[in-house]
Amino acid sequence: DPSRLTLEITEGVAMAAAAAKALHRLHEIGVRLSLDDFGTGYSSLLYLMRLPVNEIKIDRSFVAALASDPDSGAIVRSAVGLGHNLGLRVVAEGLQDRMAEAVLLEAGCDAAQGFLVGRPAEEPEITALLMQQAGLTKERVTESM
Repeated sequence: DPSRLTLEITEGVAMAAAAAKALHRLHEIGVRLSLDDFGTGYSSLLYLMRLPVNEIKIDRSFVAALASDPDSGAIVRSAVGLGHNLGLRVVAEGLQDRMAEAVLLEAGCDAAQGFLVGRPAEEPEITALLMQQAGLTKERVTESM
């Protein structure tokens, strides 16, 4: 099921003509596209109109500054509102503290990534976590093979 795959793309890569064509084809077969580092490019809004994205990821630089810079809060709230108005899922990157988490929750952000949520993990740890969530054990997977 292609809809279970989300590809993260950056604005620079996405606007190359060949890449844009490929992204449209991937979207047509159901692959989800996430625009990474939203807010750091020169023409983020243009990309939202031209690319078939399902999700935007607010850049960590805005999230990290939420506790100390009121302008970052305004930008994050605006990005969440814009994303939702366009029917997009909005994810915040780089969440590291509870104060930023509170701002993101109040803004209606759909999800967050960062050390506060969970540290990076190696493949075996991720596999074990996914199997646990699916109610599988290593023995049950081996038996079904």
